[in-house]
Amino acid sequence: MTGADPILSVKNLSIRFRTGDGMVYAVNDVSFDMHAGQRLAIVGESGSGKSQIALSILGLLARNAEVEGAALWKGRDLLAMPAAEINKIRAREIAMIFQDPMSALNPYMTIERQLSEVVELHEGMSRSQGRARALEVMDAVKIPDARARLRAYPHEFSGGMRQRIVIAMALMCRPALILADEPTTALDVTVQAQIMELLAEVQQAMGTAIVLITHDLGVVAGFCEDTLVLYGGRVMETAPTRALFRAPGHPYTRGLLRAVPNINDPSATLAAIPGSPPNQTHPPRACPFAPRCEDAVTACFETLPMLEPHAGTASRRACLRPVEALT
Repeated sequence: MTGADPILSVKNLSIRFRTGDGMVYAVNDVSFDMHAGQRLAIVGESGSGKSQIALSILGLLARNAEVEGAALWKGRDLLAMPAAEINKIRAREIAMIFQDPMSALNPYMTIERQLSEVVELHEGMSRSQGRARALEVMDAVKIPDARARLRAYPHEFSGGMRQRIVIAMALMCRPALILADEPTTALDVTVQAQIMELLAEVQQAMGTAIVLITHDLGVVAGFCEDTLVLYGGRVMETAPTRALFRAPGHPYTRGLLRAVPNINDPSATLAAIPGSPPNQTHPPRACPFAPRCEDAVTACFETLPMLEPHAGTASRRACLRPVEALT
């Protein structure tokens, strides 16, 4: 998406964690922009660094983390902000949907209290005003009989309903950006579709930008305009989503797409990517995907490819091999 200035600009973001086994290099030199109303997917296997990017933006990384780079929110660097300053932005301007609604919700508090305290804290609303906003947002995310269920506890809802409540919590302050971390994890296919449809409706109604973090390319296809593919904490490819699905330019992206069931050919065999993700305690100095890549040549094990424009398109890829040479 081009045109207006981005509301969020992540520049050369790197995240490391100090552990007993040494330094873990979770995210390495990641950059991307988010514009108002944009829907961006960040995809990759588990451990590729997707969630850590989102947590770093809101200052929620573990204490053993070290961060380099910048995350400019309307020109201000979130990574350099004191805790008191970034706390004014959390929920109010940037909200997060966490991937496990059961652990994201307090089992000892009613849904009404968990929702209303967000606007009481960030917008100075009274208890009654907070309750009214909570009811409004619960209706917006289509919780049946919302008024009667305000005083219910998380365990009284199904998994899909709890996910709707977590989405409602993210919407309480009408933020400009939502970071949705695996919002359909552990939900069945029907409920997944309902949740993604709900997010699309919310985005269109409020103009909220959404970063969708997922390993499921099937979820991405009908929702996001742009997609960023991560592997080993690095960006392998970034492209408009339709272009990415039509003509993926990186072997890793092609491997991910081959692992997605084809509804037009139910008998097609799913192809797994052989091997395992890299050990981020000792990240490779060359292409991190080379050991698992069927298209790798000697240079791939010796050189770290840069993210460069692909053949005059809006896509960029980090691969030494020409696209036409890929299998």
